Amino acid sequence: MSTIKRLKKAIFVLAVGAALMLSFSCTKHPNEEQIRAMEETRSAALSAEQKVEDQRQQCNKLESDLAQKQKEVQKAKDEKAAVQQRLQTWQGM
Repeated sequence: MSTIKRLKKAIFVLAVGAALMLSFSCTKHPNEEQIRAMEETRSAALSAEQKVEDQRQQCNKLESDLAQKQKEVQKAKDEKAAVQQRLQTWQGM
């Protein structure tokens, strides 16, 4: 039994030692590769946000153009109806 206890104790000590080594090997500051990746990600995010804004502006412009064209169509239909009405009145004379 004493060998099992020693083995458990050795495994425990190794596990604690490994945990300590891993905890001290990490730094609080990013390395150059991490900084570069972060800048690339930031740049991509800003580019995507700008593209979204551009698309929104284009969508708003197209909706405005569509509304204007629909008004023109309605005006033309009203004018057509008025002309047809005058034509019927003229033919009835």
